[in-house]
Amino acid sequence: MTRRSALASLVSPLAVLAAKPASQVRLTGIEVFRVPVNKRGDWILVRLQTDAGVTGIGDASHGRDEVTIAGLKQLWEQMRGQPCTAIEKLRQFGTPLARPAGMTGMSGACALSGIEQAMWDIAGQVYGVPVYELFGGALHTRIRNYANINRATFDRSPGGFARWAERAIADGFDAIKLASYDGFPKDPSQAEAHIALGTECVMAVRKAIGPKADLLIDAHSNFTLDRGLQLARELEPARLFWLEEVCRGIPNLARINEAAAMQTAGGESIFGVEGFHPYIAGKAADIMMPDVKYCGGMAELKKISAMAQGAGLTISPHGPASPVGNVAAAQVCVTLPNFLILELGYGEVPWRAEVVDPVEPLRGGHYTLSDRPGFGFRLNDKLLASRGQRVTI
Repeated sequence: MTRRSALASLVSPLAVLAAKPASQVRLTGIEVFRVPVNKRGDWILVRLQTDAGVTGIGDASHGRDEVTIAGLKQLWEQMRGQPCTAIEKLRQFGTPLARPAGMTGMSGACALSGIEQAMWDIAGQVYGVPVYELFGGALHTRIRNYANINRATFDRSPGGFARWAERAIADGFDAIKLASYDGFPKDPSQAEAHIALGTECVMAVRKAIGPKADLLIDAHSNFTLDRGLQLARELEPARLFWLEEVCRGIPNLARINEAAAMQTAGGESIFGVEGFHPYIAGKAADIMMPDVKYCGGMAELKKISAMAQGAGLTISPHGPASPVGNVAAAQVCVTLPNFLILELGYGEVPWRAEVVDPVEPLRGGHYTLSDRPGFGFRLNDKLLASRGQRVTI
């Protein structure tokens, strides 16, 4: 390609946009990429195309991959040829598919959100503004992230967790999360030994990161109410930033929330304002954790956050996903008056930041979003060609 043709390829979409209003820019194509990460799962990335030459990207990871891909196909059949701004129409088509009674697990929600994210990315580019401007404008200059070391830690010993925590601290993070109680034994007689080892891991990480860094523990709903109340007391010496999803059931969580000395957090797998309303009203946690992939997308994340703000609660979106999903969540987070901290899946692959171009904007445990239109990123096609697989739908 010559320099002249290269410049023409950059100018062409802008010329098309200038010739037609945003509502007439139509969705014309979809690409789906599956990127193997580790045994915890793949990343499913989406790229939408338009008749203006503008493309948008989204993250549909962490459902059941084949079911999510089927959901993407089903939604795309409805959205092909629609205006790039028809996000509410997508939500009307996609919400029945995404509800927990719809597709298996959270796969339908992942499909809905992946396409919705890409449409917001396109809309920002069409209007010439960062996506956060479409959500009311930025209130924060940067977004604090915590390093979730759980997916990278295959040595589930105190030393294994401590080593990953030390690496994250060395990379500039000042908040670390782990789920050291995972793999709960089916034999009840082995439960206490397992819990004791999990707590030993927590204390090892606290020692490794020092007294000033924040420590977050996810219990992944492994506990009964009574044993969860005891766990909260046992973890008081660790001086936790929060204790997350100790057990199941809103009344049980509310009991733990009331009794615990530390903040509690939860809600990562809840869909929509309809799901979060009873969770918030039931006082299940101090900190709400909607996942942009699971909760219904970026617009729903904004609505859930407003509802939480009305109850005096803070927002800390769940999301140990790809850089695409984290940037999408961050575009909403910078607009939230009750934002607290955002999750980042730390250490899964050394090439994580390179999935997007420019590379993921993470410095010292913080995102600093640019003023580029849309999300301000493209997929790194060279990396996807070597690490990923294009999926035909």
